[in-house]
Amino acid sequence: MRGIEAFLPLYETVHRWRNGCKVRVELPLFPGYLFVRIDPRERFKVLGHPGSVSIVGSASGPWPLPDSEIVSLRQSLQSRKLEPYPYLAVGQKVRIKSGPLADLTGVLVRQSEGFRVVLSVELIRQAAAVEVEADEVEPIGPAPASFDA
Repeated sequence: MRGIEAFLPLYETVHRWRNGCKVRVELPLFPGYLFVRIDPRERFKVLGHPGSVSIVGSASGPWPLPDSEIVSLRQSLQSRKLEPYPYLAVGQKVRIKSGPLADLTGVLVRQSEGFRVVLSVELIRQAAAVEVEADEVEPIGPAPASFDA
């Protein structure tokens, strides 16, 4: 009705109710976010909609997402099973959740094909770096503030 092109990426999951019943539901891949294509001068069309809080950006205006990223996201949703995953940032404290190093904590120092985590042994004030897969770590603290913006 407002002439806004919108995209809400969804993923499918199974929820189990307390009574044991299972139901398939679609949930937002990025909770709290809706991608829209608008002229920046028409921000009020989005912000005037009930439930809208803000548009991602700064005082100078919204931050546009490249069309190629939206196209890639749409194609990935059609051809692969995507699901939310905690955002991990270099400098963030993480816990290894599986494998022989399970329950050890450290700081994420690099992201590439695998994650490089520096594990610290506080008692002897020593550290060691280890390469782990993305699904083997989880954040245990907030991501460090970014100064790129």
